[in-house]
Amino acid sequence: MSRKKKFDNRIKADNDGLRFATPEVVASYRAKRLKCRTIADISCGIGGQTIFFAKECEKVYAIEIDPQKIEYAEKNCKRYGLDNVKFICGDALSEEVIEQVPKIDILFSDPARPPSEDKRHVSSLEPGIPNVLSAYAEKTNNFAFEAPPQMTPARIPFDCEKEYLSLNGQLNRLNLYFGDIRSCDRSAVSLPSEKRIDSNDPKAEVVKTEDIGPFACEPEPSVVKAELLPEFAAAIMTDSSSQVSLFNIDQKRILLTSESPINNTIAKNNYEVLKVVELDTALINKELRKEDVDTVILRAGIDPARYWKMRNEIEEGLTGSGTVHLFAKDGKAIICKIMY
Repeated sequence: MSRKKKFDNRIKADNDGLRFATPEVVASYRAKRLKCRTIADISCGIGGQTIFFAKECEKVYAIEIDPQKIEYAEKNCKRYGLDNVKFICGDALSEEVIEQVPKIDILFSDPARPPSEDKRHVSSLEPGIPNVLSAYAEKTNNFAFEAPPQMTPARIPFDCEKEYLSLNGQLNRLNLYFGDIRSCDRSAVSLPSEKRIDSNDPKAEVVKTEDIGPFACEPEPSVVKAELLPEFAAAIMTDSSSQVSLFNIDQKRILLTSESPINNTIAKNNYEVLKVVELDTALINKELRKEDVDTVILRAGIDPARYWKMRNEIEEGLTGSGTVHLFAKDGKAIICKIMY
């Protein structure tokens, strides 16, 4: 499934509703994680998440303040043949709405947030997490919230599990779990595989190196954001019997490198390092002509205005069939081929 694909064609909404709707693979994973008898879905929008809760749970209480959105949500659930959802239109924090929700197993909230902020803050969420926890304290002890994934664990001022999700190699979601559904302090999940690592896993010391070895792997951004590199390194050493070191590319990119092949299922990519040469397009092109390559993906902090010019120069005359990733560090081009 493409990262951009949201739903199959049964889902209907206006453009704004589709834009902010939860991707299907994320909604499916989250519903399985929160599977229970009864669940409330606050700020359900057009019902993208509600549909999957209804597939996993006996009863869903879907709450939305926007009448048009909840009308879409009802229609979308009907298109999936689901009849176990009670729709409630209104302010989730109002007494009128709260009294319509009985005792439930779990409450999930996907709060609204500003379209853009210089820096994401939990305090910008609406309805606010503390307000929801207080308003529904008599309904359940188990709460799950979606929050902006750009926030680091240290910026989340709650005693909860911080679960970061990657989707097809891109940071996608942050879930916060309270109560019995909390399983650890921090976790990272790779979608669509649903491979997971968390702060309860064994840790390994990660030593920095300035020299890249013949093999490397790129951690999922969810692993990096959840600050789980020591756990990730330990998993690699267990799975591959490979000693790994941390090789910093730049502020946005890191690799773990090793003298032996790495094959880890939660890695974004596992690489063989083909060449390290001067960062000169003519020289790189000359070296790649010796390889079975026709496509070069530049993984470097390059001015967007120069990206395609540089890539075209590197790819000129290449007649192979393979793809390589090119990282840039300290004037060097690190050319890698995906192994697994």
